[in-house]
Amino acid sequence: MNIYVGSLHFKMVEAELKELFEEYGEVTSAKIIFDKYSGKSKGFGFVEMPNDAEAKKAIEELNGAEVQGRNIIVNESIERADRRSNFRGGDNDRRGGGGNRRDNR
Repeated sequence: MNIYVGSLHFKMVEAELKELFEEYGEVTSAKIIFDKYSGKSKGFGFVEMPNDAEAKKAIEELNGAEVQGRNIIVNESIERADRRSNFRGGDNDRRGGGGNRRDNR
């Protein structure tokens, strides 16, 4: 199961995140997301646990727990494609606005 972990302390490292979840079972990966320009932590990450029962127990017990002075948010990660399926974005074929077009579309 892929687990989202938010509100992490900005100085937390991936080894610490992995260790935190290993108290509940096997962890196949722990990844903290960093800003590609500044290199600083964005304050969230993902943990992958192969056993769903262990993952659910970790989610239940760690969600809202204080870690390094911050109350972390822990829940099952929603895959990006699923998350965007409810997106009600605009129509890509609209013509208007801008004013920089030279052709008369």
